[in-house]
Amino acid sequence: MNRGKEGKRFKLTNSYILFLAVVRYLYGFPYRQLEGYARALSRLFDIPSGDYSGLRRRIVKMDVSPFRDLAGTDEPLTIALDSTGVKVYKSGGWMEREHGVKKNVKVHFAVNVKTKEVVGMEVTTDEVHDSKVAERLVDGAATRGDVKEVLGDGAYDSSRLYEHLHNRGIDAVIKPRRNSILNTPSRARRYHVDLYRNLGHERWAAIKGYGRRWSVETAYSTFKRVFGGSVTAKTLDNVVRELTAKVSLYNLLTRL
Repeated sequence: MNRGKEGKRFKLTNSYILFLAVVRYLYGFPYRQLEGYARALSRLFDIPSGDYSGLRRRIVKMDVSPFRDLAGTDEPLTIALDSTGVKVYKSGGWMEREHGVKKNVKVHFAVNVKTKEVVGMEVTTDEVHDSKVAERLVDGAATRGDVKEVLGDGAYDSSRLYEHLHNRGIDAVIKPRRNSILNTPSRARRYHVDLYRNLGHERWAAIKGYGRRWSVETAYSTFKRVFGGSVTAKTLDNVVRELTAKVSLYNLLTRL
């Protein structure tokens, strides 16, 4: 269609680019192999193939919301929080320029324990503590449902998070750290630490349903089995876009 055309050239449609991105992320195609796949499709159907550099530019700049097609519900949400490391193989020099040494990144999830969908996510470098991101995860999830309960391991045992959850009327099911003390600024945290000590871990976990936290571990396990534990993007912005696109696809797969 661009042969002999005057003015601005036609571009491949966003839906076709999204389809090729799904193929690339599901099967781990390098962009050269993806170009060959697109050429094979063009021989079967009357569609253009595109070149590998053009496909790469379009895919890495896709703006996809991972929460666009979440399963809607009027029921209160229980979410589980956790994070996992993701290897950055082709980070170029931005890690050294920004942080002085090579680092990996962490992807933080808030997972709906009932549907296993990711309802909140953040991407940080690996030195950012989980508790520093937790408030943004909870607030993001709250825009997609009525969050009434938050599950987390000892990494989220902080007075600031307890107060944030208390102020929002959200019940905290967070395992206290071994060295947790009652002399803490948060009244909500003092109550939960005291309850944990009096009941013991097993009784506390049974009463509070702490075992449901493994839904986020299952989500990470599934995510890494499908998409691998690394990203190929070279800049932090593109790393975020790549992980966001993969989370969007993960949420889609959970509903099949």
